[in-house]
Amino acid sequence: MSSARTYMRPMAGWWRKDPYFVRYMIREGSAVFLSLYAFMLLAGIICLARGEAAYNAWRAVLAHPLSIALHAIVLAFVAYHAWTWFKVMPKTTPDLPVPQKLIVAGGLTASAVLSLALFGFAWWATR
Repeated sequence: MSSARTYMRPMAGWWRKDPYFVRYMIREGSAVFLSLYAFMLLAGIICLARGEAAYNAWRAVLAHPLSIALHAIVLAFVAYHAWTWFKVMPKTTPDLPVPQKLIVAGGLTASAVLSLALFGFAWWATR
């Protein structure tokens, strides 16, 4: 007796055929880097709690060229991740009478203003 064979869709690489899914997978992959960066910051907080020597050792690790390159990569992923989420924002409120481009621009502007304010406060606090 022959067994009936069911169709199984090939799973490897199907998302590479559609640019929408490629962008989606890059955004989801960037979340992995963001999580790793959050753990790196958590390690800094733990080192800070352990004392000045541990914190200075953690800062020395951050000054390594490989760490600086990792930070540049993470910054690029953060920028892409944020941009894609700002583009999704208008789709979550479809009944709003405000144009979608205005919602995206408002989100980006608010993010930039808050980032500059935080940077300015950090600069002022270290003076």
